[in-house]
Amino acid sequence: MGKIIALGAGEMGRPHENGGFYPIETTSIDIEIIAQTGKKNPKLLYIPTAESDLDLKGKCKAAKKHFSKLGCKVDVLYLIKNKLSKKQIEDKILSTDAIYVGGGNTLKMMTIWRKLGVDKILKRAYRKGIVLSGRSAGSICWFKYGNSDSRKFTSESNQLIKVTGLGLINALHCPHYDVEVYRQKDLKRMMKITSKVVAIAIESCCAIEIIDNNYRILKSKPNAKAYKIYWKKGKYYKEEILSKKEFNNLDTLLKK
Repeated sequence: MGKIIALGAGEMGRPHENGGFYPIETTSIDIEIIAQTGKKNPKLLYIPTAESDLDLKGKCKAAKKHFSKLGCKVDVLYLIKNKLSKKQIEDKILSTDAIYVGGGNTLKMMTIWRKLGVDKILKRAYRKGIVLSGRSAGSICWFKYGNSDSRKFTSESNQLIKVTGLGLINALHCPHYDVEVYRQKDLKRMMKITSKVVAIAIESCCAIEIIDNNYRILKSKPNAKAYKIYWKKGKYYKEEILSKKEFNNLDTLLKK
C-alpha cells in the first residue's frame, strides 16, 4: 500500500528576509498528510538533505514548529552532518508514520541518498504504507524524473536539468510552476525530449495525493492548479487536472 502527497511549493512560516515571517500556506494539505497516517498524533520525520542539513533559511525549524502544532511528534533525519549507520537510518525511516522531505538541491539530495542506500529504504517505507510527502525537491524525489534548478546551487546557472528520482510515480514532475514562470517554457522544451512519460506540473499551495493507484488534487488556496503536460504526434498539450473530492485512476492520468 503506497501513500504519496507531493506539493508544488508553499510556505510554513519561515523567517522573512526583511523581518517577520512568511505566512503558513499549506495547512489543509498538511492536515491530509497527517490524516493518511490514521493516527491523531503521528510521528513525522523531516528530511532536510536538499538543504545540506543546514537550515539557512529556517525552513526546517518552521516545519518542525508547524507540524508540532498540528499534533505530530516531529524528528529530523540529518544525513550529512550526522554520520549514521545504515541500521540507524533504517530505524528512523521505518519507525515513523509520515515523512516530509524539504526543498533545495534535488540532484545533491538524490546523489547522497543513493550513496547511503536511503533510496532503497524509502521504497521500503512506501511499501510499508508510511506516508511520503514533501515540497519542491521533496516532491520531485517521488517521481521518475524532475524539472530541477539544482545547477543554481553549484554554478549559479539558471539552466534547468532533468533529475532522476525514486520512480514511485511514473511521470516527470515540475514544482513551482506558477511562481517560477521560467519553468513553463523550459518544461515544454524538456518534455519534447522526454517522450515516454507525461509531466505533472504543480503550482504553489497545490498537491497531488496518490493512494495506491488512485489520485486526486489537493489545494490550500482555491486558485492553485495542477497540469498534465506532454507532447503527442508533434503537438504540445497542457491540460489542467481538475480538483475533485473523489479519487480517480492514476493510470488514466499518466497515459498520453
